[in-house]
Amino acid sequence: MTSKTSPKVLISGGGTGGHIYPAIAIADEIRKRLPNAEILFVGADSKMEMEKVPKAGYDIKGLPIAGFDRSNMKANFKFPFKVIKSISLAKKIYNEFKPDLAVGTGGYASGPMLWVAGNNNVPYLLQEQNSFPGVTNKILKNKAAAICTAYEGIEQFPIEKVHYTGNPIRTEIFQNLPSKEEAIKSFHLDATKPTILSVGGSQGSRAMNNAWLEDLDQLIASGVQLIWQTGKLDFPKIKELVGDKYPTIHITEFIYNMKDAYAASDCIVSRAGAMAISELSIIGKPTILLPLPSAAEDHQTKNAMALVEKNAAILVKDADAKEQLVKEVVALANDEELKIKLSNNIKAFGKPNATQEIVDILLNLL
Repeated sequence: MTSKTSPKVLISGGGTGGHIYPAIAIADEIRKRLPNAEILFVGADSKMEMEKVPKAGYDIKGLPIAGFDRSNMKANFKFPFKVIKSISLAKKIYNEFKPDLAVGTGGYASGPMLWVAGNNNVPYLLQEQNSFPGVTNKILKNKAAAICTAYEGIEQFPIEKVHYTGNPIRTEIFQNLPSKEEAIKSFHLDATKPTILSVGGSQGSRAMNNAWLEDLDQLIASGVQLIWQTGKLDFPKIKELVGDKYPTIHITEFIYNMKDAYAASDCIVSRAGAMAISELSIIGKPTILLPLPSAAEDHQTKNAMALVEKNAAILVKDADAKEQLVKEVVALANDEELKIKLSNNIKAFGKPNATQEIVDILLNLL
């Protein structure tokens, strides 16, 4: 077996950023502690991990695995063949790399590889980002040596294996935040006014965008400012409709400097993806969540409800956004007591040391 200072670690997961970025964060922490460790990623061919992982400085192998399409059963004809081929390739990768440890961060890409690793008695750790586990992690749970979760009380996992660590997130997001006065300069807004940050994910949220457009005048009349990340698809339309008519609205397709955006805001409106919630919990700003209803197994609503039940966030349903979002935002912006309560309660979900704790558990498996 490889020495404890230079283990071979296999990391598998992907399909979405919510699976990829935690995997990269774990790899970075391993590399930081053990510079001689060998790390190999395994993902799904043609998915975003095949681009993002090499950019982060790691080797990756692709499998032809694809998810099961519940909305179009005919599209699943090739699914069994892809699984069989992926397992065969996973065996080849295993035999060539001979890992000492494995990590799965979810998504169907991790299924075949961790199944092969487990059958060869390689200890593996699962990292589950959501309050309701995905299909792959539920299948892999029995042979897992450890399971790290971002939420307490996930009944689908064996309690003796579970470690409540939180999700690994980018430390640069929350360390040394600038003051609101400094941060808001880049958005050309007024530091003395209540400022709302609207983030709908990398693709944007049409429901969120349409809700702002519906009641923009009411929002402006309330004295609230808006940093509005529209996403790529809606940006041209919104830029044309809104343009520079409103000096208290900053419109952008994508926010590259999230640190300044978080620091500039007093309240945040966001989708309820696991990684978004993990960041928001550490930032600790009063938050309104707008879960994406089409997310697999409606996990965004489940993520949001875990906070709502603890009075740590406000939930607005996607279908109700046009009628309710601006009203909820204006009410929250003017309710100092509620803002303090939401801020304090969401901070209780924050786990800034999640990555370090997960790697501690992983390396103990050696």
